[in-house]
Amino acid sequence: MEWNRAAFLRALGATSSRKVWPLVNLRQIHSDIIHHVAGVPEQTLAGDGLITATPGLMVGVLTADCLPVVILDPKTRAVGVFHAGWRGTLRRIVEKGAGEMRRHFGSRARDLQAVIGPGIGACCYEVGEEVRGQFESQFEYGAELFREVKESDPVRERYPLLFLTARAPGHIELPVHLFLNLVEANRRQLRAAGVPAKNIQALELCTACYMEQLFSHRKENGRTGRMMGVAGIQP
Repeated sequence: MEWNRAAFLRALGATSSRKVWPLVNLRQIHSDIIHHVAGVPEQTLAGDGLITATPGLMVGVLTADCLPVVILDPKTRAVGVFHAGWRGTLRRIVEKGAGEMRRHFGSRARDLQAVIGPGIGACCYEVGEEVRGQFESQFEYGAELFREVKESDPVRERYPLLFLTARAPGHIELPVHLFLNLVEANRRQLRAAGVPAKNIQALELCTACYMEQLFSHRKENGRTGRMMGVAGIQP
């Protein structure tokens, strides 16, 4: 694993005097906790966001359906990486991340550039009603983040009288499936933080659809690897 990380960083050009830059990771806990780091901490930090303005230091998050979100400030030469699953998104981790960059580095929202990496797409990310309820209670646009798909049954559609019940309204309802658009949720948060729309890019590759190239914790029932979203600043 360490060899893979070193090879990955070398491929990115994250080396100085033939030495690979140090990499800071997190013990990710699906939170809104963001750490400002200037070097490699003595112990692994718990949280889901890292920001730094230290040249020659890489910060990274691991994902396998959740979104990796990278924010760059070219003016102050600062970067941030964030792990945004539905829980972190509900807690506004990327919106808070932009605020933390302003607090620590003086970053102005209009200067920030953001990339939303591959994650599970709205095509595949089925969630329960309790998730929709939480998003609708937190965001005025919460309902717009969900897509409803009603199960279809060709036999029922052709012979509806077979499925009549004695209870009003007279038919057994087919279940409705809910799908969350995690990319749009994080795009909205970046916009709410003041990041211009033209400065936000989303690599809308669904991890559940492209399993040949990407890892999907959900599609592979938890038996899968992890991808890494990283950022650093050239010395």
